[in-house]
Amino acid sequence: MKINAQKLVAAAAKARAGSVSPYSQFKVGAALLTKSGEIIGGANVESASYGLTCCAERVALFKALTEGINNFVAIAVVARWDGGPMPCGACRQLLAEYAPKAKVFIADSDNLEKIRAFTVRALLPSAFVFSP
Repeated sequence: MKINAQKLVAAAAKARAGSVSPYSQFKVGAALLTKSGEIIGGANVESASYGLTCCAERVALFKALTEGINNFVAIAVVARWDGGPMPCGACRQLLAEYAPKAKVFIADSDNLEKIRAFTVRALLPSAFVFSP
């Protein structure tokens, strides 16, 4: 499957508008791409108890998984950050479990044309995953 990184980054930028970030004002959007071409968006949601905050990547992933969608080929993450926002450790772990072969595209919301690309494995080598 050919992945249109620009289209996926644009979807993540659109999802970013749904960010609930009253404390940090750091708005992040993510867009997951399935093998069938479906795009699932998500945005970060903050809590006053900061440890309960959920990243955009996990919101998109949880949204998809709870709808029975699980064949991911890529994810894009967008925020206003020089070079784009990198997924945190928790997001990397969940991507390693549920989207291990996905491409990861990162972009700054102020420069959507400049996209950095990674693999999940490159972001989390030797991930802790269950293999029955």
